[in-house]
Amino acid sequence: MKRLLILAAVSASLMASACVTVIDADSDDLSWHGENAQPFDAARDACRASTGKGQHSDAFRDCMAGKGWTRS
Repeated sequence: MKRLLILAAVSASLMASACVTVIDADSDDLSWHGENAQPFDAARDACRASTGKGQHSDAFRDCMAGKGWTRS
């Protein structure tokens, strides 16, 4: 009985942690990669504000590259 309870608790915690990833992740945000880059959310917001363009524009990609982020 104790094993079943432990298994149920572990399963519930794994399912809950996966939900956070699925809910919080924007599909456009998943393809960016950076090393020694600025924090992603701050870089994304700054590039949106400075370029006035979406993530698929050349100006936005250039801005993100300047902050250490590249798109795969």
